[in-house]
Amino acid sequence: MQHAMSVDVEDWFQVGAFEKVIDKADWASLTPRVERNTDAVLALFADSGVKATFFTLGWVAARYPAVIRRIVEQGHELASHGWDHARVFTMTPDEFRSDVARAGCALEDAGGVAVTGYRAPSFSIDARTPWAHDVLAEAGYAYSSSIAPLRHDHYGWPEAPRYAFRPRADAALIEVPVTVAELGRRRMATGGGFFRLFPAAVTDYAVRQVDRAGQPAVFYFHPWEIDPGQPRVNHAPMRSRLRHYSRLGAMSGKLRGLIARHDWGRMDAIVARLGSVPVGMGA
Repeated sequence: MQHAMSVDVEDWFQVGAFEKVIDKADWASLTPRVERNTDAVLALFADSGVKATFFTLGWVAARYPAVIRRIVEQGHELASHGWDHARVFTMTPDEFRSDVARAGCALEDAGGVAVTGYRAPSFSIDARTPWAHDVLAEAGYAYSSSIAPLRHDHYGWPEAPRYAFRPRADAALIEVPVTVAELGRRRMATGGGFFRLFPAAVTDYAVRQVDRAGQPAVFYFHPWEIDPGQPRVNHAPMRSRLRHYSRLGAMSGKLRGLIARHDWGRMDAIVARLGSVPVGMGA
């Protein structure tokens, strides 16, 4: 089965780990690395022959339209990651609606293509935001990949289905949760920092698990994760620094190995092949 390879395009200073220590008002004065890092990801995919989905911040698209065009020109899917990495549960429905619209316009203007996929920053669609899928459906999105079906100190909706489902019975929108590994009664995330910090065998195990269930896996990472030379935020809490900076130098090699061991493609192509999807959660 082909699985979904996805990239959450944000710069090193826009991550959830630093949201309390780096003010958004200061972003424009910080050294940007998102364009060079995204180009490095594009080169990695070109070497591997993989097409992926780039969930990109509208803030990034508005400032670096050339890299957005390169994503599209190289055959990858352009999708939305919201405007400026605000977590969905920090917004009202109207604020979220505005955020989705603003990001979508910036992405479509830069890329010249329709954007039909969405991923919430930090997988922040959860039990606190039962209205979020309604907003996405109203905006015309075909799918979302915004739920992590596990318990985590920063995010998660442990009661959510593990596999693709329709959040609303009266809408075609499909939610495709990020893949987790089931280890006994525990669910463990497999992408991003978890992939960097733990043996790649954990992610391989999760991919094989969902493959045996006849389901596609959804893997994700960020361009800054292959950039060991990025600036250090030394005033951030130790736990945040450990999560963000650990094993950055190993990430490119681990990614190449993961790509070689499984068949990967774009999210929109995987969603198109899902067939009948059950209705669940708030429907």
